[in-house]
Amino acid sequence: MRVAVIGAGSWGTAVSWLLGGKGVDISLWARETEIAETVNAEHRNPLYLKDIVLEPRVRATNDFEEAVRGVEAVVIVTPSHGVRGVAEGIKPFLGADVPVVNLAKGVELGTLMRMTQVLEDVLGNKARLAALSGPNHAEEVSKGVPSATAVAAYDEKVGRLFQDVFMAPSFRVYTNPDVVGVELGGASKNVVAVAAGMCDGIGYGDNTKATLMTRGLAEMSRLGAHLGANPLTYMGLAGMGDLIVTCTSRHSRNRALGEWVAKGGTVESYSAETQMVAEGAKSAVSLDELAHSIGMELPITHQVRQVLFEGASLADAEVLLMGRAAKDELHGIGLIDDEK
Repeated sequence: MRVAVIGAGSWGTAVSWLLGGKGVDISLWARETEIAETVNAEHRNPLYLKDIVLEPRVRATNDFEEAVRGVEAVVIVTPSHGVRGVAEGIKPFLGADVPVVNLAKGVELGTLMRMTQVLEDVLGNKARLAALSGPNHAEEVSKGVPSATAVAAYDEKVGRLFQDVFMAPSFRVYTNPDVVGVELGGASKNVVAVAAGMCDGIGYGDNTKATLMTRGLAEMSRLGAHLGANPLTYMGLAGMGDLIVTCTSRHSRNRALGEWVAKGGTVESYSAETQMVAEGAKSAVSLDELAHSIGMELPITHQVRQVLFEGASLADAEVLLMGRAAKDELHGIGLIDDEK
């Protein structure tokens, strides 16, 4: 099988390692010429996961046409804000029925579209689209650390195809028909992780972080339920699983961003220092606006946005969150009657 992996950051490199190790021929598209040349010459990525050795069957290119010509499936592994651009880049060279799975976690600023909605907008043929999301730090997947994930597709056959593509001895793949829940879970947990990092940066303890994560999960579930997701999806890999790892792991960019900001840094300085994209920063804005557009309130998301971009203090955010009116724990998740 020949698969195109579009994006050669940490996750794209890990995916190339995983699939290449299964005997899949990988056409890896990299924006940076340095990455493409080094992958082809030395079988490693010079900028991301530098110690990971890729199979010779992983061949890199900077050319979209070369990357997708004749492939049987496409895996998009760019930051969420780059998905539309790469979709436009591959569109002229991609067959109309070639399955495409997106691994980016976010909601597009401006349009407020989920990533498969962006792909449908550019590529058409919704039935061939899928999303993969779970507790999958690239640093661990690329070392064969046992991991699991969820793949959601509009067509069951496409979901099964990508389940087979990704399934490996160290990487277990579950299907889930809930595309909305899987995608929104992946986007919204990043925002909660930024808040969790802020708790770490302040020096608060386990009680605070557990409370933040639990109420963050409730907030995630409410948004999903309002938009048609299955609330039980948020108990699974793309919800609770991804939330736990992103809020607690040393590998988590979003948790690290929150800690950085709590100690006096900014989104811009974090990006400059690490050369990494923390998706939760952009998602705090797009998800807050998505919620407002449907008449919902996401208190944690809104306060993360205020602190990151509007100059609000963490002390003020804490007062506003802790001072909210008391409510039923499960309100708005669709499991109880909110009118009672």
